[in-house]
Amino acid sequence: MPLPPYRIKVVEPIPFLSPAERNAALAAAGYNPFNLRADQITIDLLSDSGTGATSAAQEAAAAVGDESYAGARSWFRFRDEVADLTGFPHVLPVHQGRAGERILFSTLLRPGQICVSNTHFDTTHANVELAGAEARDLPCPEALDLDSHEPFKGNIDVAALSGLLAGPEGGRVGLVLMTITNNGLGAQPVSMANLAAVHALCREHGVPFFLDAARFAENAWYVREREPGYADWTPRAIARQAFDLADGCVISLKKDGLASIGGCLGLRDDGLYARCEALLIATEGFSTYGGLAGHDLERLAVGLREVVDPAYLGARAAATAHLARRINDAGVDIVQPAGMHALYLNAGRLLPHLSPAEFPGHSLGCQLYLDGGVRCAELGSLYLGTMDEQHRLVTAAPFELVRLAIPRRVYSQEHFEYVAETLAGIAKDPERITGYRIVSTPPILRHFKVRLEPIRP
Repeated sequence: MPLPPYRIKVVEPIPFLSPAERNAALAAAGYNPFNLRADQITIDLLSDSGTGATSAAQEAAAAVGDESYAGARSWFRFRDEVADLTGFPHVLPVHQGRAGERILFSTLLRPGQICVSNTHFDTTHANVELAGAEARDLPCPEALDLDSHEPFKGNIDVAALSGLLAGPEGGRVGLVLMTITNNGLGAQPVSMANLAAVHALCREHGVPFFLDAARFAENAWYVREREPGYADWTPRAIARQAFDLADGCVISLKKDGLASIGGCLGLRDDGLYARCEALLIATEGFSTYGGLAGHDLERLAVGLREVVDPAYLGARAAATAHLARRINDAGVDIVQPAGMHALYLNAGRLLPHLSPAEFPGHSLGCQLYLDGGVRCAELGSLYLGTMDEQHRLVTAAPFELVRLAIPRRVYSQEHFEYVAETLAGIAKDPERITGYRIVSTPPILRHFKVRLEPIRP
């Protein structure tokens, strides 16, 4: 397995609660891992967003951050780095990706329009709907086979997109947004051929084409590894080609920016840039900081260089693949092939005694915490299902999954072995796991603040 291209200079202690303490903590949190305190978690795989470790070079750059309100030196370093990476002439900083989504969708989409994607993730879907538009997913057919090792299951269904754009609803499509990698469908990458086909269709029909590029470097790595013709390309060159195909991008830099906060919009159109900039200034901050401190901009400028290092990407991919093999050896299936930023456990297959209405993905996630202090996130019927007014499941999600998101440069192989061992213990007696029912839920983005209770046998 490739060695990580770094050594550890600063460490942080992690807590080890007793089983009784974990039971009490989860009950107090309404059986929602999002409500747990960080000091109640042993291994935190809830998200890879803003949870990575920064480098010595990033912290050195942060020390000279310029905190001027307008025109800070740090802004120009950040802007030049983003422009060189993406090729977009206009760059707007935002404090995180969902802020960029809100600004872009509020400016570009009109009520009643359709935003088409390979898969909208949670906040993206919510921000499309808050703009009055419809979020419509067109994943490729290969994505529906969780066990398939097809290399690019994150692709959009090009035939379905072509039919939509040429059909009676074509005039309603206001935006095509491609997520790289496809977080909602198992961290699966998108091929350059697929992006090129989408680019051509959008040009033909006059529809803006944007990238949700939170994990642009990881997608570029898989293109290099799996798509013919790219083996000799650098990840940075592959990423640049992807950006060259798009009219713009929105990026949460809390992922492949290798920092705890930050994001950006990249735009080609002068008029769209002016409208987005006006909204940014009104709601996020002046256009040379966008809600970020100068030291944040400095960390991001360095992180965007470090993230495309082939040695870093190769080691990260190998570490996640090793965890995937250990989980499979423990008797738990995952969405194949293994992703880089996350692994997706097939909870529906592991817990067939629980119906979708009992939320098997959520049940497995809770048991991981109860047994080992491991926090993760459900991507099943609790997250994606539709409910009636009594919080009863009406339409189940297509799959009952649990996401183990892997923070960047944080955990060692020993930590991952511990996660696999915890799963192995669960897999030995899965029928002991109980389902859950909803007690209360917010009107949107249910999974963040929902409270539940176990269904006692």
